[in-house]
Amino acid sequence: MSWLKILYPTAIALCLTGFAQKAFAETFDREVSRFLSGPGTAIYLGTGVVLPLLQDGNEGGQRSLRTFDSLSTSTLLCISLKEITQVKRPDSDSRDSFPSCHASAVFAVAAMQSHYHPKSAIFWYSGASLIASSRLNLNRHRISEVLVGAALGYLTAKLELSQKRGLILFPLISSDENGDSIVGFQVVGSF
Repeated sequence: MSWLKILYPTAIALCLTGFAQKAFAETFDREVSRFLSGPGTAIYLGTGVVLPLLQDGNEGGQRSLRTFDSLSTSTLLCISLKEITQVKRPDSDSRDSFPSCHASAVFAVAAMQSHYHPKSAIFWYSGASLIASSRLNLNRHRISEVLVGAALGYLTAKLELSQKRGLILFPLISSDENGDSIVGFQVVGSF
């Protein structure tokens, strides 16, 4: 849980940049946003998927798989919406701005982990909010795109939790001829 102790000071550091000199604050703020938007997002998502394996005992595998399922589903939905809407990014001519897949992915993980660990919800949602706001700070998205992405991720996670066996991926458990359990993955879809 030592990484949680890093999140709080990071949030304070982001807030304190407003009190620093303007040039330093802008440079520091953009560097922090670049980190949050790149490696920080990968660390956050990886932690959200792997942490249950380390923390949740017998339920860890199932929770990791369900979190990955929610993350995958929200990302697929987000990419599909980008293809349909073709909204121009604010910082380039690229037409893949709506909605923010960063926001969708991190809020899917935040909602799943907050469900499994309610006492840690503030940390998961704070991390997701910092990553989502980094997309605005870097001028990669408009606020509406980030909010829709966050809602998409959150709602996908809630839908995942309402399903008995998940949305796209779920464990397939059966027996072989000897009665030994076989655990694997099966990809399914319903529309």
